[in-house]
Amino acid sequence: MCRISGIANLNLPSSVIKERVLSMCQIQQHGGPDDEGVFVSNDGLVALGNRRLALVDLSTAGHQPMTFSERFTITFNGEIYNFKNIKSELTQLGYIFKTETDTEVILASFAEWGTLSFSKLEGMFAFALHDNLEQVLYLVRDPVGIKPLYFSTANSNLVFASEIRAFKAANLNGKENKKWPIFLMAYGHIPEPYTTFSDVYSLPKGSFLKYNLLDRSNSLQSYRHFSFSNGFNIDSEIAGTVRSVVKKAVRNHMLADAPIGFFLSGGIDSTILTKIASESRSDKINSLSIYFEEKGFSEKEFQDLVLKDTNCFSYQHLLTKGEFEQFLPDVLSAMDMPSCDGFNTWFISKYAKEQGLKAVISGIGADELFGGYPSFIRMKKALQLQSIPGFILNTAKWSNNNKIKRLSYLKMDGIKGLYLFLRGQYSVFDIAKHLEAYEGDIWNVLNDEPFVGDLPGLDSFNKASWMEFHMYMQNQLLRDADVMSMVHGVEIRVPFLDSEVVDLLMKTQTAQKFGKGLPKQLLIDAFKDLIPEPVWNRKKMGFSFPFSQWLKNNDFVAQQMQGGNKSSRACFDLFNEGKLSWYQLISILLIRFKGYA
Repeated sequence: MCRISGIANLNLPSSVIKERVLSMCQIQQHGGPDDEGVFVSNDGLVALGNRRLALVDLSTAGHQPMTFSERFTITFNGEIYNFKNIKSELTQLGYIFKTETDTEVILASFAEWGTLSFSKLEGMFAFALHDNLEQVLYLVRDPVGIKPLYFSTANSNLVFASEIRAFKAANLNGKENKKWPIFLMAYGHIPEPYTTFSDVYSLPKGSFLKYNLLDRSNSLQSYRHFSFSNGFNIDSEIAGTVRSVVKKAVRNHMLADAPIGFFLSGGIDSTILTKIASESRSDKINSLSIYFEEKGFSEKEFQDLVLKDTNCFSYQHLLTKGEFEQFLPDVLSAMDMPSCDGFNTWFISKYAKEQGLKAVISGIGADELFGGYPSFIRMKKALQLQSIPGFILNTAKWSNNNKIKRLSYLKMDGIKGLYLFLRGQYSVFDIAKHLEAYEGDIWNVLNDEPFVGDLPGLDSFNKASWMEFHMYMQNQLLRDADVMSMVHGVEIRVPFLDSEVVDLLMKTQTAQKFGKGLPKQLLIDAFKDLIPEPVWNRKKMGFSFPFSQWLKNNDFVAQQMQGGNKSSRACFDLFNEGKLSWYQLISILLIRFKGYA
């Protein structure tokens, strides 16, 4: 796992390109504390940078950027879980390997199969690969979009990095995307492919960008994607199949030559992953948990129940309001791009690093695929409400209730309107008021960007699953998990997003996933013997903090709000009076703070 960066520029001297890539590496040093490397092509047109977090083959043989057969050079961020199988296949074809790394296997795979090799890779990854003979540079991202990769082709040059802050370090003078506060207040994050810079974009998942150094042209191509299907065949052994593929995914994700651990919140997903790992290893595994003094948020009793008969070294940390207040500015500064989530990951990753762990395993993906969110129940009603005439829905903006205000979003066709109604933060009316903008202009931005296609033929469950998987998880959970863990030099792995698991669940009939109308029933049925009943037979809590109590009258927040307009200051007052949610407050705080990146 690493942080990567690079520049392809036909106008600058190679020394300047190298210097800028070094700066991009250094500002991303937190995500790759073990090693640094920069490659400059013989013609001086391309520089690739890498900050390494060593997890597989900890020797210097894993140094990056890595060159293969004097033709291909790569800077790689990620883990390829099936690299040993691919390596065996390539060995039979006559390839000879010098290292035990998955990085070298990617290079050899490309040498043999070209771009067809990308679809063979199972794991989480983002990399840049330079073909010195063809004078082509490829940017590639994994099919689920677990690892980030941002790029710019402004002025027909190519610049890329794992983090947005690296573009500033490259002294590229990128223009601010003036629309990002609108996105943040509506979504709680900035949806892909957009960023805080107007000319920097996120590479779409399951895609590669081909940049031709000879004529500066570029093309974007999808190489693999997953599709939802309502399904027709009933598999009576589906619970057993789910059990098998999830267990296999967990075993694969435990591949490492460095210490790894498991996030154990006390919920269904983390319990399953921890139990599978514990049963598959003769030695003890590592688990990490956070709990609170505030009983309504603490899951310690469930963590203790899981740990009672689990073979692991357990680390449980009591996170207090005082500690949260102490590190709040650091959490905000770590964001790279503004988001109303990720606080929990910042803290648990901090404790993972303190325990000497380099990778931790998380349950992200289970709620999205197995139906763990309230949206799976609410989607059918939301679809019915979407048929109400727009002029009637628009009257909801005058309500004092934020949930009712969001009814106006259902004027928007398709899944975007449904998402903003079910998960949005501020109504368009309130966004316009806060940003001192015209309401019509806000509607135009949200209607036009990002483009989201129709979902014909999907039932309400799969519409909700598509929405949570491709919008909430993609744009918020995965991005926040990556940036908030890597700021501590810790990698997060997500077995529920293994391609075999994703493909199976997307093709499983809704009746089997949600036949009893109970959240994650199929997952529970598959692992009921591993989960204590009090863990699965309780109301979902989610991994959240007591923000409503901790942020109230917070001095740091108050100070940030003082520099804002009248609406900003009013928001803090409304929050303290219990009339505004904590995540709405965070949105305004982030617009005022601007200390990330």
